[in-house]
Amino acid sequence: MTQDLEHPPHHLGRRHLERLVMLSDGVFAIAITLSALEIKPDTGEGVSLWQAWSLSLLVYFMSFVLIGAIWLVHRRIVSWLNHIDTAGTVINMVLLSLVALVPVVIRYALTHPQRDDGFLAYSLLFVLLYLTLAVLLAYLTHGVKMAVHAPPSEAQQLLAKLGFAVLVFSAAALYLQGWIVAAIVCALAAVPLRWVAWRRESKAAEAR
Repeated sequence: MTQDLEHPPHHLGRRHLERLVMLSDGVFAIAITLSALEIKPDTGEGVSLWQAWSLSLLVYFMSFVLIGAIWLVHRRIVSWLNHIDTAGTVINMVLLSLVALVPVVIRYALTHPQRDDGFLAYSLLFVLLYLTLAVLLAYLTHGVKMAVHAPPSEAQQLLAKLGFAVLVFSAAALYLQGWIVAAIVCALAAVPLRWVAWRRESKAAEAR
């Protein structure tokens, strides 16, 4: 009988997950490396050491920290899995495509501070990044329930944090577009999610 491709034997499921983790870590590593390769100090005449290096290093360290933050959440999610299906893989690929854009968008935003579209692109990128992470987590924990090692309270806490990040960056994007009321609504909607995450953290600490 032909095996169901979405429910492979355990050892094949592990292989699929291992390949996904390898690809994901590779994309995260390359994105960070590319941001390092973009360190190009301005060596013009009369330029001080600080002026020559500050912007390039700021772009690099911001890229490193922000990509690292996304990687930490991704690592936590995949640590709860035994295998991955096609839909989960596709969502993960969308996430990786966005991760690769982080250094480019950050460089553009910081090198064109006088233009609002740079920071708008930055805000929208992180809306999509955290939204994709939230979709991936929700799909694996509540959809197909593949995150068999995920403590329910931790998964809900993480989902609340991701939702909070989505709304905060959405508020920033709306503000940059001049939609002040919508930005305020988004910011206010983010508060309950942060409270839920805090409550989950408090209960987990009390249970230890």
